[in-house]
Amino acid sequence: MSLINVANLTFAYDGSYENIIENVSFQIDTDWKLGFTGRNGRGKTTFLNLLLGKYEYSGNIAANVSFEYFPFKVVNKENNTLDVISDIFPEYLHWKLMREFSLLEVSENILYRPFDSLSYGEQSKVLLATLFLKENNFLLIDEPTNHLDITARKLVSDYLNTKKGFILVSHDRAFLDNCIDHILSINKTNIEIQKGNFSCWWENKKRQDNFELAEHEKLKKGIQRLSDSAKRTSNWSHEVEKTKKGTKNSGSKVDKGYIGHKAAKMMKRSKSIETRQQSAIEEKSKLLKNIEDSDSLKIPQLVYHKMRLAELENVSIFYNEKMVCKDVGFIIEQGDRIALTGKNGSGKSSIIKLICNENISFTGTFRKGSQLKISYVSQNTSHLQGNLAGYAVNNGIEESLLKAILRKLGFSRVQFEKDMSTFSDGQKKKVLIAKSLCEQAHLYIWDEPLNYIDVISRIQIEDLLLEHQPTILFVEHDRTFCGNIATKFVNMHGL
Repeated sequence: MSLINVANLTFAYDGSYENIIENVSFQIDTDWKLGFTGRNGRGKTTFLNLLLGKYEYSGNIAANVSFEYFPFKVVNKENNTLDVISDIFPEYLHWKLMREFSLLEVSENILYRPFDSLSYGEQSKVLLATLFLKENNFLLIDEPTNHLDITARKLVSDYLNTKKGFILVSHDRAFLDNCIDHILSINKTNIEIQKGNFSCWWENKKRQDNFELAEHEKLKKGIQRLSDSAKRTSNWSHEVEKTKKGTKNSGSKVDKGYIGHKAAKMMKRSKSIETRQQSAIEEKSKLLKNIEDSDSLKIPQLVYHKMRLAELENVSIFYNEKMVCKDVGFIIEQGDRIALTGKNGSGKSSIIKLICNENISFTGTFRKGSQLKISYVSQNTSHLQGNLAGYAVNNGIEESLLKAILRKLGFSRVQFEKDMSTFSDGQKKKVLIAKSLCEQAHLYIWDEPLNYIDVISRIQIEDLLLEHQPTILFVEHDRTFCGNIATKFVNMHGL
């Protein structure tokens, strides 16, 4: 066991006026299984790169360990998998690799296949196995769940639960809960570490947020009460002071000493109230700094004139005369929230493309309602470039609404001025979801919408779908999300 000490760490990218990380200090035990969470764009990957020494920073990072980052960059993907592993770690021992392969249920046969012929899930497992061959290193694991289906995620989570000495960036709640014992969170104004899994941290955060909101409301009312009292006391003091001059034509003598003393006493009380008021204001300013902006979202669903929107019966889909799925059948009716599940390669995206009018070769029966309006979120975000204003115009949506939704999903206003090609993967995905939420549709079809998206935004999207109950067909490998949202499950068995 050793410690990684971070002291007064501050970092900003060249040419930026904003610090991504500002004056943070904490310690990490290298035996921990540390989950890492925070809104998209808060600097999780940046912090990992700082540990790797990729950027200059102010402050200090002291560690007696070497760091290894996942995913490894594979330059020659056309090489056999065995050669790819040798390039990453020339000194590896074959029996240790086979031990890791066994834990990840990877066949030894794939070592002799070109790396780029493996599925994304197989590639991730191979690279994870290689990562854990490097003993006595502290491992930085950045979003390993991307491209993994639900079954593979559970397997990898169980695998990581047998390990220690890593930081794990993931937004999958069930995945994190199963394999971490501490959590590092990048909040709006600080970075903090807590013992426990994600659910423990989330419950603690909700309790703290609720406490701060209650204190904020109590102090707000107290400040108003003190303000009113200070005004009354000040007015009384001025009125008493006036009586020093006596009532006009009264002829009576006024005890100016007594009245002056009384006025001074009232003024002193007024000053005391103002001091208490300022103290309450300062106390209030310490609250709510780390409460995330998670305003509720809305979805402008249209009502279709029929209950049934689409129907598939014994549908089989082909690519280049090769069958990818067989005898698929299900019905989409208004109000359904259908999770399309199954292993990668079982034909889920192909079914989605068929329903979305893409030119897909199929047999069987497929019926879709006439003039049915569909809003589609694709897996791919690589086409996003240019500014948000132009994107809104090109897609026929309202720019102000698009930006308002993105603000609710954690975007800063500064982000609106940047080219979308510079956005993080999670921010790009949020643009596609925000676009969908701007579109009026009868049916929403989302293909892996949560890839790279932070946990708080996932919970916002869950709340949206549960409150407004749109008709939606979706593919998603986040078990918690599927369990909370789906009213029906359609399992794609593949071939």
